[in-house]
Amino acid sequence: MDQTLLVFLLVYLVMGLGKLPGFKVDRTGAAVIGMLAMIVIGSISGKAAWDAIDYSTIGLLFGLMIVSSAFSVSGFYGWAATRVADLPLSPPLLAAVLIVVGAGLSAVLTKDVVAVAMVPLLVSVTLARSLNPVPFLLAFCFAVNTGSTATLIGSPQNMITAQTLNISFNGFLGATGIPALLSLPIVWALVSYIYRGRWELVKSADNSNMKAPSVPPLDKIETAKAIIIATAVVAAFVFSSWPHEIIALAAGSALLISRRVSSHNVLKDVDIDLLLLISGLFVVNAAMAATGLPQEVLSHLRSYGLNLDDPLSLYVVGGFLSNLVGNNPAVMLLVPYVNPSLDPDALTAALVLGTGFSSNMIIFGSLAGIITVEQAALCGIKISFMEFFKAGIMVTILTMILAGIWIGFLAHM
Repeated sequence: MDQTLLVFLLVYLVMGLGKLPGFKVDRTGAAVIGMLAMIVIGSISGKAAWDAIDYSTIGLLFGLMIVSSAFSVSGFYGWAATRVADLPLSPPLLAAVLIVVGAGLSAVLTKDVVAVAMVPLLVSVTLARSLNPVPFLLAFCFAVNTGSTATLIGSPQNMITAQTLNISFNGFLGATGIPALLSLPIVWALVSYIYRGRWELVKSADNSNMKAPSVPPLDKIETAKAIIIATAVVAAFVFSSWPHEIIALAAGSALLISRRVSSHNVLKDVDIDLLLLISGLFVVNAAMAATGLPQEVLSHLRSYGLNLDDPLSLYVVGGFLSNLVGNNPAVMLLVPYVNPSLDPDALTAALVLGTGFSSNMIIFGSLAGIITVEQAALCGIKISFMEFFKAGIMVTILTMILAGIWIGFLAHM
């Protein structure tokens, strides 16, 4: 057990820090190394390791990544960003539109892929209007994190939660849709207040290296194809009983068949690192669970009143862990110990909203936050830890209060 615990703790240390101190090992590398280490030291057998990887979740995520990538290579994201930028609106109203667009796209096209595609484009359109990109990027990032909680397909942690708790697309939307929608005016109001009088770009030595990325052209045929298939996917989720992963993989396969766009170009935007990270954590968590230690810890916590079957307790724990190790690892740690037969709607809302809304507090609370800051840096725009935190902490506190009230309502229905 000692070796298993050591590997487990080292893996989640990297989840929290982003890398293994003294080594060039990132989160994905740590998950893969941890998975292999668990097999080598005998904490889990090879067959049990394969069985621990939830193919349904991996298949669902992979298929939806292809769907989202198709919108990227078709130029749809660039077209949408440009159309929004051309609207004759004041900066605060432009931010409001970007918040709605970001939340809407992330709810149906998976937030991390949307962030990768849209952040450079937002830099381009704000610089073209001589606006300060930072408030727009932060507003977009916060909206992506909160808006993505509305649907089962909004983020990897949503998919993991839905697959594990066996909740339908409609059930998921009913559990999280209202607070996700209500979070958007909170994001807009707080960002607008914090950056009042600072919307315009002021030339200085700090931003002299800013550069606007090019916006790819729109391929109308490929965009139409992607829209039709994405619509069919959502319709199948809502109206059919087909397995979610089969729907997503079928859609991905259809989008890879094209005479205009190379399948290589579509697949290169698929986040293989994230798929490997999730697969590795499935195995690491299963090996740890086999020791019985997590169950003992939870039993002790129950004696102190902390019960993961209580939605509000799960909400608080999920929010805390999300900022400690990241929202995907946090969900993967918690879902095996949640009993969905008790109150699936409230428990789903607790896990999804807790890990989704709290992730706006710090850069490393979500992959979308990391993507936003790193992509902005590539364009010469610096978003410091404190700049992110000053806006993120206020957004997190108010949206968490909102979600806590909602979860309490669901739990007492």
